[in-house]
Amino acid sequence: MANLLPSLSVSGAFLGGGPASPSPVAPAAAGLPSLDRTMASVGQLVLDLCDPELRENAIFDLSKKRDIFQDLAPMLWYSYGTIAMLLQEIVSIYPALSSPTLSPGASNRVCNALALLQCVASHPDTQILFLNAHIPLYLYPFLNTTSKTRPFEHLRLASLGVIGALVKVDDPEAISFLLRTEIIPLCLRTMEIGTELSQTVATFIVEKILLDNLGLQHICATFERFIAVVDVLANMVVSHVEQPSTRLLKHIIRCYLRLSENGRACKALTRGLPAKLKDGTFILDDPAARRWLQRLLHDVAGANPVSSLQAGGLGHMMGN
Repeated sequence: MANLLPSLSVSGAFLGGGPASPSPVAPAAAGLPSLDRTMASVGQLVLDLCDPELRENAIFDLSKKRDIFQDLAPMLWYSYGTIAMLLQEIVSIYPALSSPTLSPGASNRVCNALALLQCVASHPDTQILFLNAHIPLYLYPFLNTTSKTRPFEHLRLASLGVIGALVKVDDPEAISFLLRTEIIPLCLRTMEIGTELSQTVATFIVEKILLDNLGLQHICATFERFIAVVDVLANMVVSHVEQPSTRLLKHIIRCYLRLSENGRACKALTRGLPAKLKDGTFILDDPAARRWLQRLLHDVAGANPVSSLQAGGLGHMMGN
């Protein structure tokens, strides 16, 4: 996030040092410079979160300010009861996940709360605290849904945005946490049933996990994990032949390329790589994607499936 604003000194009231009265905030803001008025406005909205009647609008307004107010994440984290309130918003919709009639309004309200959690997950001062509190686990029920209706899809996409913010910074602790909590199967589910946008974000998350050495080792450790990933990748390639998405294909190719950097996985890909990636079906405008595909095809072509069968492992199991 661009460094648009100077660091904010959060008051004791927001740190949970005692009850804060919202009344002085708005009147004092009138004569302040623009930056100070913005800070006062955000502070008032955070206070409004404590009022059930003002909460929905406060969440909505804060979600719109998250990209322009640099220190919103620490303010949310350290203000008294705010994170608990956001989690309450999230869990309150759980009973509706088993019903196909989830309303757009209810979905949008939770998506705005998730946008604030994404802000906390992406900030360097709050990310590790976010992980240590195991907050991503509250999002997993949204990724485990199968309905393709828009309210469910919006929840999936907003949840993936939070996970994407965690993996984007290449933090080994975040990767380790996500692997321990089985995020890969949930991403694969979205890659199978989601819209192009949610498929792209889910594939990006899998890609970032694979780019970490622990992630590559984890996925290639067993045949079941490896084949689960490559089967979904292959199905996505086939399903996007008629209307290919260069952005999505780029992430798919990068996943395959990273898998090919594991010796046994590369040998298994001599049989498991989709023919559509090898026969020129896709015209890639992105130079990086073209380079990755060329390198992938070169590496897979150079693998020796015979030695894989003799050595056992993934190549042998793929042959079965």
